[in-house]
Amino acid sequence: LVDHTGAEPLRVFESGSILLHLADKFGAFLPAAGPKRTEAMNWLFWLMGSAPYLGGGFGHFYAYAPEKWKYPIDRYAMETKRQLDVLDRQLAERPYIAGEDYTIADMAIWPWYGNLALGRQYGDAGTFLSVHEYKNVMAWAEKIDKRPAVRRGRRRGARPAG
Repeated sequence: LVDHTGAEPLRVFESGSILLHLADKFGAFLPAAGPKRTEAMNWLFWLMGSAPYLGGGFGHFYAYAPEKWKYPIDRYAMETKRQLDVLDRQLAERPYIAGEDYTIADMAIWPWYGNLALGRQYGDAGTFLSVHEYKNVMAWAEKIDKRPAVRRGRRRGARPAG
């Protein structure tokens, strides 16, 4: 992303940094200061560290590797289930990842874990991982999936048929 609104063009890269830049720039989806901001940032950076295990590890070995090796599939499945459990316990106490409000933490985490919960990643991976057991993650994923902006984004990102 290059932000041309300042005196000099500002280059911003990596999804977490882009979300943080836009939230601060527009004063939306992230508290300006205090414990609520810190909590949202904690979860944004949690995603930055955990998503590679889901996408690069589990997703690769489960869905894309030319050979299906049991050990790496089981190893990354176990880590993905641990992460789903962390999210499920967090969401048992609040409606959104960082608290009462939808933040950039939800925006960052939902495409990975929400889509997995909704059966949209890696074929039948959701069934394999028993994502239905993570009731709070499921409810959160469904709630975010119904947001008008998320619906527009999914339509816009859909691949044309053919």
